Amino acid sequence: MPKYDDKEITKLYYSISEVAELFEVSNSLIRFWESEFDILKPKKNKKGDRRFTKKDIDNFKLIYHLVKERGFTLDGAKKEIKLNKDRLQQKFQSIESLKGLKELLLNIKKEL
Repeated sequence: MPKYDDKEITKLYYSISEVAELFEVSNSLIRFWESEFDILKPKKNKKGDRRFTKKDIDNFKLIYHLVKERGFTLDGAKKEIKLNKDRLQQKFQSIESLKGLKELLLNIKKEL
């Protein structure tokens, strides 16, 4: 399971290496998905280094969820995002909230 489930996004900007580590993917996959998906557009500094914001990471999470976890093709994921982006993001945020609640309840159970 990727580390992004365990980590809260607290910094203003993340490097491509930090994002790759969070999702346990390669830097090249991130660059490839950036070229494939319009919603993934991190800022670049003068040297050309990518700087990912929380919004960029949330968009990457959505793509990761569709492609890696649900098994969508890239074209299928693009179509799904184009047609249902708001609904997908809302559903994905609900899932993330439920995962956090589950973790909290499991921790409480351990303390009993």
